[in-house]
Amino acid sequence: MNDKTPGLLFYQVKPQENLQYQGILSLLLHFEWTWIGVLVSNDEYGERFVKTVLPVFSRGGICFAFIERIDTLTVVAEMGDRLKNGAKTHDKIIESKANVVVIYGETFVIDFLRWFPYLSDHEHMTKKGKLWIIPAQMELNSMVYQKNWTTDIIHGALAFTIHSNDLPGFKLFAEKRNPSNTKRDGFIVDFWQQVFGCVFPYRVCGGVTGDTCTGQEKLDSLPGVLYEISMTGHSYSVYNAVYAVAYALHAMSSYRFKHKSMADGRDFKLENQHPWQVHQYLKRVSFNNSAGDKVSFHRNGELLAGFDIVNWIILPNQSFHRVKVGRIDHQDSSSGSFLVDEHTIMWPHWFNQTQPISVCSESCLPGSRKKVKEGEPFCCYACIPCPEGKISDLKDMNDCYKCTDESYPRKKQDMCIPKDISFLSYEEPLGLSLAIWALFCSVVTALVLGTFMKNHRTPIVQANNRTLTYTLLIFLLLCFLSAFLFIGRPQKLTCLLQQTAFGIIFSTAISSVLAKTITVILAFMATKPGSSTRKWMGKRLSNSIVISCSLIQVAICTAWLVSSPPFPDTDMHSITGKIVLKCNEGSITMFYCVLGYMGFLAIVCFTVAFFARKLPDSFNEAKFITFSMLIFCSVWLSFVPTYMSSKGKYMVAVEIFSILASSAGLLGCIFSPKCYIIILRPQLNNRKQLIRRKT
Repeated sequence: MNDKTPGLLFYQVKPQENLQYQGILSLLLHFEWTWIGVLVSNDEYGERFVKTVLPVFSRGGICFAFIERIDTLTVVAEMGDRLKNGAKTHDKIIESKANVVVIYGETFVIDFLRWFPYLSDHEHMTKKGKLWIIPAQMELNSMVYQKNWTTDIIHGALAFTIHSNDLPGFKLFAEKRNPSNTKRDGFIVDFWQQVFGCVFPYRVCGGVTGDTCTGQEKLDSLPGVLYEISMTGHSYSVYNAVYAVAYALHAMSSYRFKHKSMADGRDFKLENQHPWQVHQYLKRVSFNNSAGDKVSFHRNGELLAGFDIVNWIILPNQSFHRVKVGRIDHQDSSSGSFLVDEHTIMWPHWFNQTQPISVCSESCLPGSRKKVKEGEPFCCYACIPCPEGKISDLKDMNDCYKCTDESYPRKKQDMCIPKDISFLSYEEPLGLSLAIWALFCSVVTALVLGTFMKNHRTPIVQANNRTLTYTLLIFLLLCFLSAFLFIGRPQKLTCLLQQTAFGIIFSTAISSVLAKTITVILAFMATKPGSSTRKWMGKRLSNSIVISCSLIQVAICTAWLVSSPPFPDTDMHSITGKIVLKCNEGSITMFYCVLGYMGFLAIVCFTVAFFARKLPDSFNEAKFITFSMLIFCSVWLSFVPTYMSSKGKYMVAVEIFSILASSAGLLGCIFSPKCYIIILRPQLNNRKQLIRRKT
């Protein structure tokens, strides 16, 4: 086959050998046998397999527990040494963790396997076995001295065979072979004597010792290891080769008869033709043989055929059967290249009739990954859990990977789970309770405003600037209502209004409180004889304070909206398993500028009210404003660290709570004493009771 002599015509009726290598690798990978042993003949044939094929297996993910070589027995004198070395090889193979062994070499390697049950000195060794994978060039055979030996050692083996089929009449022909009706067969007499253990009298000189052969012994009574009735792949190849030549000769003779190829007109005779003349007809041969299989050659002279995968079955009575369990088709086939039906395979009994496992390390389950052990083949590894935030969803993964932004690892880290959408909604208890609280406070504020408007002519309402009181109540009502901008799915408009409306409304409310505080101070200063502060009294000053302080916040918010406005956004990473819908501030600096200015107003208002808290009680709102601003500042000072440490919808909830708590503090501390007098103690709501002088 390796002869490259020009003009040498070669036709191969055996499928391509590379196809067999591919089939063995596919079989190993199909059953996940990644830790295997290799047993080859110690000759050029075996070395070629080791050097050219095993590297391909290694690149395909196969590792080798051992590579053992078997010497060819050339003389009988070497039998003792061979058995001694064979015992060592046997023990090494049987003790190996690899349960699958690929054999490659000539058929004599099968003879070596037949010795296995008799080689080891350890009794327990004979109770173990391996699953053998056997190539097509090796057939089950038996030496004469082995014909009564047990063949259990090869039970369950998977062998690649050249594709064959049942030919009509072949079994009957094979069963009826005998020395008396077979002419010109120089081997059948010797074969007959060996397999039946008898002697033909005419083949020996002198007296006959032992049984005499009658020639009528039945071949179908022989075990399969000695004589197979079915046609093997090799015989099938010979059958197809003979017919291919016959069809080529027929085509050549038909052409010559038709065109009178001989110049002198002589009749065409095959014996006058040269062998090379058959070539042009042989390469175009295409026919169906008697079994129905198509026979044709590739352009390179290779038969377009594949391999069968057969399971060698040894029954308790030592009868031998081949069961076809799969195939690998030639590369030009349109059907699937490799097919195997594992359900029809009979596994060796030492594997409890189940598929054997042949791996160096147990499979790494999903949720873990492989880590190769130093100094060992890549098939030998440890399994380590995936790091936090990563998963592996298949067995024996080399590395873990992160989930997409829309999913997250589940606890076992073996799959990604879609994230839930999260935002503060009215359907959940937290959002609903905050909405009810905001609505309740809004109603209370509206009732207080209505009460003050109904009693607008009474002294307690008129005292300390009635317009400021109405302004403060209206903006407190808006403060409570602004909480609804934060509840529900974030939208573009609500994101623009959330922080800006909150900042402007609260700044106006605090400005009103500041104006009321300054008004209280100026009112008492104006009562002193000769005081010049009387000219500052009136609505002009309070309105100026409210408008000017509010416009500064409006300017900050306008700059915010122009430069980097808030927008709806998603947060994929802050909370595991959640996609948080939120309003992105756009500029966190501008957000804290709004809060900072509001805090500045609150501190100024608190400071002014604190110094005015000891003025006479009747006209003094300063002490109530002091308490309200103390609550207000406490709420917003605690807001900043709480807001920064919260995540997702809880950040929104913290801000809503701060809005409601600080607004409720202002409403309760400033207006509850006045409502008490208006509603429950109306007799105190007169000028005489409100004006008290120090004695």
